[in-house]
Amino acid sequence: MYQDFSKITDPSCGRRNIAALRREMMKKNVTGFIIPRSDAYRGENVAPAAERLRWLTGFGGSAGLGIVMMDKAAIFVDGRYTIQVRQQVDISRFEPKHFVDEPATKWLMKNAKKTDIIAIDPWLHTKAEVENYKQVLEKIGAQLILAENNLIDLAWDDQPELPMGKIEIYPEVLAGKSAEDKLALLANDIKEQAADAAILNLCDGIAWAFNIRGSDIKRVPIAHAFALIFANGKHKIFINSKKIDAESRQYLSGLAEICQPDQITTEIKNIGRTAGKLLIDTDATPYWFTHTLENSGGIIVDSKDPTIMPKACKNSTELQASRAAHIRDAKPMIQFLKWCDENLTNGDIDEITAAKQLEQFRVDTGKLKDISFDTISGAAQNGAICHYHVDVDSNIKIPKDRLYLFDSGAQYIDGTTDITRVVAVGDIDEEAKHNYTLVLKGMIALSLTKFPVGTSGAQLDALARQYLWAEGKDFDHGTGHGVGIYLDVHEGPARISRVSDIPLQPGMILSNEPGYYKEGAYGIRIENLMIVNKDNRANTERPMHYFETLTYVPIDKRPIDKSIMSHIEITWFNNYHKEVWKRISPSLDKDEKAWLKQATSAL
Repeated sequence: MYQDFSKITDPSCGRRNIAALRREMMKKNVTGFIIPRSDAYRGENVAPAAERLRWLTGFGGSAGLGIVMMDKAAIFVDGRYTIQVRQQVDISRFEPKHFVDEPATKWLMKNAKKTDIIAIDPWLHTKAEVENYKQVLEKIGAQLILAENNLIDLAWDDQPELPMGKIEIYPEVLAGKSAEDKLALLANDIKEQAADAAILNLCDGIAWAFNIRGSDIKRVPIAHAFALIFANGKHKIFINSKKIDAESRQYLSGLAEICQPDQITTEIKNIGRTAGKLLIDTDATPYWFTHTLENSGGIIVDSKDPTIMPKACKNSTELQASRAAHIRDAKPMIQFLKWCDENLTNGDIDEITAAKQLEQFRVDTGKLKDISFDTISGAAQNGAICHYHVDVDSNIKIPKDRLYLFDSGAQYIDGTTDITRVVAVGDIDEEAKHNYTLVLKGMIALSLTKFPVGTSGAQLDALARQYLWAEGKDFDHGTGHGVGIYLDVHEGPARISRVSDIPLQPGMILSNEPGYYKEGAYGIRIENLMIVNKDNRANTERPMHYFETLTYVPIDKRPIDKSIMSHIEITWFNNYHKEVWKRISPSLDKDEKAWLKQATSAL
């Protein structure tokens, strides 16, 4: 199994580990330390050695931040984790706070004193984050300092080793463009911005640029590395030699000079000493680079990581490969939905057994590289925890007459999938059916929309929420995120959310996943992936885009309240199921076809 269901969090560690951290704080003569759930590569997924916030607090979510003072502490999470944080963290020691309602800077304004010295690790914060902390603390009269060594690392006796996964060369036949061409494109971009070089620390960007994949992080096939892309074409990649075999060394050496990770310090200082101009995406790059370059005499060209947009806007080869991956992934999904119908109504199947069965169906394809994230397998009240991670302690049997939510995905060499479905187990009450239908209506509204060139995700987000909003309801996560190609299942820069001002462009792959969560009762989320396409209709007054659906898996009809659906919505739903049958049925056996025929029959 790719997924491990052992318990990964322990609230009791808060008492033990906060004391160890405070001892290190006393040794370093600081009164506060800020702990983001982050690493120097700024990815959503971090290696076990970088799970510092989990070690300190027990919190196992993908986004969070802790602040420890000598007499108090707080943990900050977003709306996805407001329930989870109270279950996983000792809240008598760490006061739970919402990132938006009371951000860390606001908490510091209330709780820091004039005499405080607050330390941060400059490898784990961006320039803007550091400046915000400085500004707040200066108002109080307190001091912010850069720690030479991370204080958690000093306190963490059994901290895991850094990952040393091997890299692999990604086939150009799937990438659609050679690494030489990609690097030349980046070098030209850097030159046009009057910079001498750009620092890359986002590992999926490095993987895209060099046509490589890695195995340093579970679920995301990346290798931890840095790269300097020079306008003159003489590039350097900083990667541990243990990750490179003879074949990959020969390949990489044809693209760049291979350097050890610790050589990055010398290189950045050398650029500074010659008054070089270094392109740094200060929103995504550790403050260490900004601080080191400026102190060495270098000049910062503050601009977005040059890999982000070309990576997000997939070429035709990548899109065709991803379509094939989604068709392949639909079969195990359908097999699992059939299995659910045949096995869940007796009440004997638990959440872990179901998640294992889904994974096994994907393994049976013979093409699975990994799952793209830990499967969210949430029955009844656990489904209301939108990023629920089932483990041996939280695991429950899937009860009859309730909703069962599962959110899962696969990593195939030609594509990354992400899909959420909700299954009605037995008879579902009218309230749950009503809310399920509201979510479905929002998902259909977004699927059907056509929008002018230049439209951002923030301008589309309300389409998926409108029917919930009309009844005073909402959900506390974005409606959609970008998705990579055998890379990160959560890929920037575009999103469909209230805060995303990035215009959607052709070739982007985005999720469409509105939801509704009733604490203690059930969760609902329906998710497909979509491609942004150019609208080629001849009769439009303005250039337009539309969404092409990428996911073809049945949506459960049983919880639908047809009476509140419009003719247009019912037509979309039935046409979608016709396409599911057309595209997927040829790959199924006789019994699976019979099940799919019923599941895709007209509403």
